[in-house]
Parts: sequence; C-alpha cells; structure tokens
Amino acid sequence: MVLGRALGGGLIMGVALGVGTAVGPVLADGLGLTGFAARLVPAALVSAVAVPLVVLTLRRRGTSLRAIGFGGWAGNLRALLVGAGVTSGAAALVLGAATGAGLLTWSRPDLPELAGFLVTNGVVALLLEALPEETTLRGQTWTALRGRFGGAVSALGTTAVFLVVPGLSTVVEAGVAPLVGGDAGPVGLAPGGQNPVDYLILLTVFGLMLVTARTAVRRAPLCVGIGAHLAFLTVNRVVFEGDERGAGWSVHLSSPDVELLVPVYLLVAMAGFAAWRRVEGRRAGGDGFAGPGTETPSTADAGSLSRRAAATR
Repeated sequence: MVLGRALGGGLIMGVALGVGTAVGPVLADGLGLTGFAARLVPAALVSAVAVPLVVLTLRRRGTSLRAIGFGGWAGNLRALLVGAGVTSGAAALVLGAATGAGLLTWSRPDLPELAGFLVTNGVVALLLEALPEETTLRGQTWTALRGRFGGAVSALGTTAVFLVVPGLSTVVEAGVAPLVGGDAGPVGLAPGGQNPVDYLILLTVFGLMLVTARTAVRRAPLCVGIGAHLAFLTVNRVVFEGDERGAGWSVHLSSPDVELLVPVYLLVAMAGFAAWRRVEGRRAGGDGFAGPGTETPSTADAGSLSRRAAATR
C-alpha cells in the first residue's frame, strides 16, 4: 500500500507531463497562440492533470494537501522564499567565485528584458515543473515513504521515482501525440535527446537537494521545495541558456566543463538547507522534527494521521 502510493506520485507526474507536452502545443496551435501564451498552455495542462489527481488520492484517504506539506498562505509564502533564497544564495556564492576565477564572463544585462523573462519563465516553470513535481514527488511520494521508512530510505526512494518520471513522460507523450495530431519527441530516459548519463546524474543531485529543501522547515515544508525548484530553473536558464531564451542576460563559459558548477552549487544549497533545519530545530526546542524533516501536521489532519498510525501498530 505504501509503495503503491509512493509509485503513484511518480505515475501521476509522468502521465501529466506526457499529456501536457503532447496535447498542449496542439491546443495552443489550434487557438492561434504564440510566444508566452503558447508556452503557458502545456504548462497549465501539466498542473491541471497532476494536482487534482493528488487531491483526489488524498481525499480518498480522508486527508488534504496539508498532509503532504502545504500550509496556510503565510506559511506557504515564507517557505517559498526560504527555498528560493537558499538556492539563489548558493548559486550566487559558487557562480560568483567562478566569475572571480575567470571561468564565467557576464554580458551587460538588459534589465527590462530580464525582468520580463523572470516573470514569464517563473509562471511557466511553476506550472510545468515546480508545482506538479513537488506535489506529486516530494509531496505524495515522500510522505508515503516517510510514513513507513526512515529518512535516508525515503530520500533515496523519492529520488529514484523522480529519475523514472522523464522517461515515463516520453512514453506517454509518444502514445498521446498521434491521437491529437501532434509530433512526439524521442522515447528515452532523458528528454530532448540529452545525454542520459549526464542528465540522470544531475537529476539525482537535484532530487536529493529538493528532498533536503523539503525537510528544512516545519511549516509548509513542500513550498520550500517549490521555491528551490523555481530558483534552480531560473538560475540555469539565465546563466547557461540566456542567449537562446532571450533572458536579457547571459554568460560566456571558459569551457564546457564549467557546467559542473551546477551540481556544486546544488551541494552548497543542500548544506544550506541542512543548516536551516538545525536552526529551526533549536528554535523549536531540541530537534523538533520527526526524523529528517517531516512537517508538523495541521490540527485538521492530526486526527486522521493518528488514527492511521494506530491502525498500523
């Protein structure tokens, strides 16, 4: 049962991503949309499929989104800012050091264009990746595993499911695209013909960072992961893809190997989230967390959680 719910999170995300990327472009084209509006349609479809399916799963168990790490609006916003701030700070530290060492050369920023990119990219990244992936994986999958296993097993299990999602989505896309008159990309472990080994290694480090982020605070912990996810996507798209994405700011790399700075700053971010968790634990009196980073459930969910815990003893 636990493994079924854990794998279910990955299945929901894989299906949502495959359906969104297959149907979205066809729908946008049929509506005559271009630019940001055309990118928004598949992104919105992914969230529109993934999040309601998780909500339905939770309701069948008599609980709500609070049980997987969401909170009230104030807690959600604070946690989102923590996630984005720690990740952006880690990136600034590592990339700043690399700039000082001559590994990176920055263009002159076009501030209006950069501001527009940050807004449009943020909306698309939130709906296409950060919100649905965190809700299904660091939300449903992590919570299911953490209710039965220790922190290390739950972190590795959640990350393993995360690694399967991109390949599963390409299979779903290949099956759905012909049905709606669209063109599917290649089926494989990595999307867009990327090197599967490099992609999966980076995804592993990224996944572990997101689990660490998700365990950093007590209130609305899932939103820390959403904030970290958004910051990661934004930093990488400006720094390494700024020219091709029209971000208004870009970087020249002294060599392709400089891209190894990405996992380096992810590791620094992991250390930052671990430190944040220790500080929050001391403020709460002692560690304050059940295991390595489970949230304190809301009053509404505490009863259902305690009843399920008693039933499994």
